[in-house]
Amino acid sequence: MRKGIILILLIATALPAMTQRTADYGASLGTVNYLGEYNPSNVLFKHGPAAQLFYRYNFNPRQAVRANLMGGYLSALGSPIGELGATYEFNFFPYSTFRSRRVDYTPYIAAGAAFTAVYKQVTLDGVTTNFHPFFSIPFSAGFKVNVANHIGLEFEYGFRKTFYDKFDGQYEVTTPGGSEAPDVQSWTHNNDWYSFMGISVTWKMYNKLAGCPAFAEMGKETKRKR
Repeated sequence: MRKGIILILLIATALPAMTQRTADYGASLGTVNYLGEYNPSNVLFKHGPAAQLFYRYNFNPRQAVRANLMGGYLSALGSPIGELGATYEFNFFPYSTFRSRRVDYTPYIAAGAAFTAVYKQVTLDGVTTNFHPFFSIPFSAGFKVNVANHIGLEFEYGFRKTFYDKFDGQYEVTTPGGSEAPDVQSWTHNNDWYSFMGISVTWKMYNKLAGCPAFAEMGKETKRKR
């Protein structure tokens, strides 16, 4: 787990050091929801509030890598939740917030890895713990549109597959006879899930001087003199 946490942290901190001309910054407001033994299939069950900050490095108009920090509240379980993750994004159409004569838009998909933590009192085998960190696999789909020069608007909905089965305080729900309850025999069983749905505003921190050919030539001349 320690190696995975270090890898996610390195990706999240290294991305802002890359060229700003291809960087997007964003903020999201939305909701989170829990899926598990007590809520096996209802994706609209007791949504809680959530907010997110992210940084995106665009390799080209179709591919990008994003680092995000998200916090929310699982209303169904009364638990705060936090997420630090990195995902790869693929745009179905070429997309940029550098506005020219037309409006760019595209649907997209994303997948990656995240480090998640919930704060909830859980008692197992006589031991009570409050803070629960674990890994998760986020995957989502969304839609982007540039609404102004350097500014974009996005809608995203996605799930997180976790390697954790104690959101609701126990590993599974059973019947009095000891067998698994019929209503929890679903695709969510054995590890809990959570979802995020939100609307984001992105902006591009573009240094116009750095993008000027004369400035680039000056930089080359300085290097030659050194």
